[in-house]
Amino acid sequence: MMFLLRRLTSFFTVIFGVLLLTFLLIHLVPGDPVEVMLGESASSADRESLRAELGLNQPLIQQFGSYLHKLAHADFGQSIHTKTPIVELFKSRYPATLKLALLALIIGLLVGIPLGIYSALKASRWQDILVTIISVRLSAMPAFWLGPVLMLIFAVWLGWLPVSGMESGTSIILPALTLGFGLSAILTRMTRTSLLEVLNDDYIRTARAKGLPERVVILRHAMRAALLPIITIVGLQMGSLLAGAVITETIFSWDGIGRLLVESIEKRDYPVTQACVLVVALSYVMVNLLTDIVYKLADPRVRQA
Repeated sequence: MMFLLRRLTSFFTVIFGVLLLTFLLIHLVPGDPVEVMLGESASSADRESLRAELGLNQPLIQQFGSYLHKLAHADFGQSIHTKTPIVELFKSRYPATLKLALLALIIGLLVGIPLGIYSALKASRWQDILVTIISVRLSAMPAFWLGPVLMLIFAVWLGWLPVSGMESGTSIILPALTLGFGLSAILTRMTRTSLLEVLNDDYIRTARAKGLPERVVILRHAMRAALLPIITIVGLQMGSLLAGAVITETIFSWDGIGRLLVESIEKRDYPVTQACVLVVALSYVMVNLLTDIVYKLADPRVRQA
């Protein structure tokens, strides 16, 4: 009970802090949404009229209070530019981000964990060195470089996949690979390190002495002990993926939360920007809360804490 209470207190504290900082920062960024909407040639009267209509002429503390009041009633407001309810924007954008994040996570797990196990079992041999070099190179490749490279190879040269957009079912493959390869590189190194720390422990030698197959020793005994650091990485990375994968979605014209956030910042669309950051923060904090719960299920020592 105390565990949930502490986590919920931390949850709401973080969310409030994110709301406050986001509100202050977007109002301090140079640029006026009224000028973006009306253009520089608009008269002062038109600007003031639109500013009053949008509530931008009120003091910041009053604007923030009004924003919190609407959130308390589950009202995200509407876009300044399109007048579309923000909830409708999320309904069309968030599933795309969720689908991309889940596929990237699957790719990262299927590639990273087996490679990490293989690398640990071949420690200090040429196979281990090769896997380590590949994982380090992949983790050093930023999405804004890896994405265009994959696009150039598989879309332009080979013509196997669409360059960008969401028109076909295969459009998700390149952005998912861009995110998944980066995640797999991190998981490979973490799995290798965690597994090497437990392979020489007494209970592993005992399991081998009992004549258990090596596959059972590694997967059932060693990997369970090495699981906590891997859970940490998966939780943090899944939070990052759900946070929108801003760069990747922008490169591949993937209409998710990340791209919506970039568009709203460019247009100085305050309500949409605030709502996007709130959803990003909620996603990240919720994933971390679930990670803590999985911790308690995976490790009896944490369960008793």
